[in-house]
Amino acid sequence: MDIIKIKILDPMASLPEKATEYSACVDLRAVLDSRYTLKPGEFHSFHTGIAIEMPDPLCVALVFSRSGMGAKHGISLSNSVGVIDYDYRGELIVSLINNSESSFDIEPGDRIAQLMVMRTVPVMPVICDELSETERGDGGFGSTGKN
Repeated sequence: MDIIKIKILDPMASLPEKATEYSACVDLRAVLDSRYTLKPGEFHSFHTGIAIEMPDPLCVALVFSRSGMGAKHGISLSNSVGVIDYDYRGELIVSLINNSESSFDIEPGDRIAQLMVMRTVPVMPVICDELSETERGDGGFGSTGKN
């Protein structure tokens, strides 16, 4: 098991934790002095009070919405997925948007997003004149089925 180093930047911050033994992600929590009400259509950046260091330069941390917040309340990340590069050492900030027609309260310490660390494949873009042929070819949106 790889180790991710966590630097606590705010005394109200907590160590990210897995909800279950087999959870793919750890939960990020809001550092707030008091309740924050996210109004319909509003987006707001929430502090987590932590910074991270991943196990090696071939890792990336991805921040995802919590499925329950999205499915039940219409709350998601304003940028869809947050990408935390290996060399970033600043505080993790989570920007949420309220896509619903109802206000949503976020309390101090609430779980607001989830963080997954993955290994990446190093790539080097190279210009070429031709690409190899595939069965799909250049078929784009909807080319592999009805939808």
